[in-house]
Amino acid sequence: MPRRAPMPPALLKAFTAEMTAARTPGPTSQRWRAIERAHILSQPWPWPHTHTHGVMLRLAVRDRDVWEFLGQLVRLVVAAPGSAAGNYPDGNTGRTRVGINTPMPIPADLAALLSQAGVAMQP
Repeated sequence: MPRRAPMPPALLKAFTAEMTAARTPGPTSQRWRAIERAHILSQPWPWPHTHTHGVMLRLAVRDRDVWEFLGQLVRLVVAAPGSAAGNYPDGNTGRTRVGINTPMPIPADLAALLSQAGVAMQP
């Protein structure tokens, strides 16, 4: 299995901005939106993908959301192998309320970044 190159600078910048927003105190809905966007960007890369699920796990603890917490434990286990194998659902936000293999529409700005990075996405 070939190794994927590191995230290109433009994509890494967007990913880092979303991760920072997810960790910044503020409304819960904004923090979850940011980590969901970071998740979409991270899926092709094993470590960043797993890292987003770690942040989601911490947000679930903060929110005292047992269902989300349990779902994130499962996702922490499968994130890296799924990314390494190229087996992940495009656009999936990574939340427990979404099926683990359910593809979802990718926001246009994120789709453009992923396309520029050479990430092949399902139509």
